[in-house]
Amino acid sequence: MSTATASPKPPSTRIASLDQFRGYTVAGMFLVNFLGAYVATPVLLKHHNTFCSYADTIMPQFFFAVGFAFRLTFGRRAQTEGLVSAYGHVVRRMFGLALVALVIYEAPRAADTWQKLVDRGWEAVLAGSVKSWFQTLMHIAVTTIWILPVIRSAPWVRIVFMLFSAALQVVLSHWFYFEWVQTGGIDGGVLGFLSWTIPTLVGTLACDAVTAADGRPRVTGMFVWGGVLMLIGWLLSAPTTLYDVPEEQRGTPREHHWAADPVVPTSERMQSQRLTWAEPPFVPPPGMEAREENYWMMSQRAATLSYHVFAAGLSLALYAAFYVACDVWGWKLGVFRTLGTNALIGYILHGRVDDSVSRFIPRDSPGWYVSAGFILYFAITWLFIRHLEKSNIYLKL
Repeated sequence: MSTATASPKPPSTRIASLDQFRGYTVAGMFLVNFLGAYVATPVLLKHHNTFCSYADTIMPQFFFAVGFAFRLTFGRRAQTEGLVSAYGHVVRRMFGLALVALVIYEAPRAADTWQKLVDRGWEAVLAGSVKSWFQTLMHIAVTTIWILPVIRSAPWVRIVFMLFSAALQVVLSHWFYFEWVQTGGIDGGVLGFLSWTIPTLVGTLACDAVTAADGRPRVTGMFVWGGVLMLIGWLLSAPTTLYDVPEEQRGTPREHHWAADPVVPTSERMQSQRLTWAEPPFVPPPGMEAREENYWMMSQRAATLSYHVFAAGLSLALYAAFYVACDVWGWKLGVFRTLGTNALIGYILHGRVDDSVSRFIPRDSPGWYVSAGFILYFAITWLFIRHLEKSNIYLKL
């Protein structure tokens, strides 16, 4: 397949909606990452790993934006520098991003003394470190490398690859992986890239829709497919109702908070339980005493299929709204521009600023005090990034 037909037509100017969408996502990350630790914070602004809250919609939007930009910039680079240079550039950048992740996400101390380190062995040390390393930036790096072979391919090839990745994640979760990631994995753990492929490749399809060869963006299609994916994601969560604990058994001690058959329900479960409609996204499910955790719930920690499909659809529909507002109507917000054009700097800085500000905010502080702390934290972080923007200093993903 030639580059002319496989890659999207590069627009002559920067796509404002992508920067604004990414800036909104960075601002949302600041919000949920800061507020998530406090008692006064509303439920929807916290991660729960049992349903899709507002906090859980932020990370998939990053991957959506990564996929969109990856498809766009790779096509440009392939046309101007050739395919070998374009592939080499991506591999070098993603290895660099992985190195940044290793530095930012501190692994637990391996041992206090040399003898204890020798006694533990490197296998045990690495096994404990890997779960800390595989967070957002590492997931972006690995997912980008994973989809690299199909980034130039036709839409149907990317869709098939997305379905293959999702199916493989389900199979591996049934085999062993769901239980592994439940014991300390973050955002899908080591194999999370299989699920993060979904919002990332949906982002590449959005890029195709915006940069259509005939110059006519498929905005309506993005809204429609966004809604379809959200509906499919919700329907995929229906099997979670099979894991409701009968009222007479609630309070009985269990070995784990997750089910023994979390992916494929046993025949006994299918006979004794009734499949029904799951709670809509953003509606908390029954607690652990009333429902065993399972693969079909919308869980960011387990990187479940229902969560990723719904979040990818929401990202697509939300981006379409940004496209209409920014590229059609000309609306732009300065703070989103600043955050969106320097997202990696924002990601690195916000944790450091959070650590400094949160030292003065007890976990049980009243809402007004937490809100004041957030405003201070957001302002300081934004001032740093705004200064870098004025100095024309950018750190790219």
